[in-house]
Amino acid sequence: MDQNTLLDLIQWPAMLATLVATWLCTSTQEARRNQGFWLFLLSNALWIIWSLHDGSYAVFVMQLGLAALNIRGVRKTE
Repeated sequence: MDQNTLLDLIQWPAMLATLVATWLCTSTQEARRNQGFWLFLLSNALWIIWSLHDGSYAVFVMQLGLAALNIRGVRKTE
């Protein structure tokens, strides 16, 4: 498997991480919400890698903004 194929595949774990993070952030338990924000940050990083590889610059900018919001979420749940 070449590097381009691996970079193309990053979108799938990014999507899964985003869905699981969303589920965790809706929990009534503070610890789970905190885990959700950390998982969101991981998904932001994966989406940023994928968007740069794919040339999807709007996705890149959106993920930077969402990462800033997720950092705020981490701070508020600690």
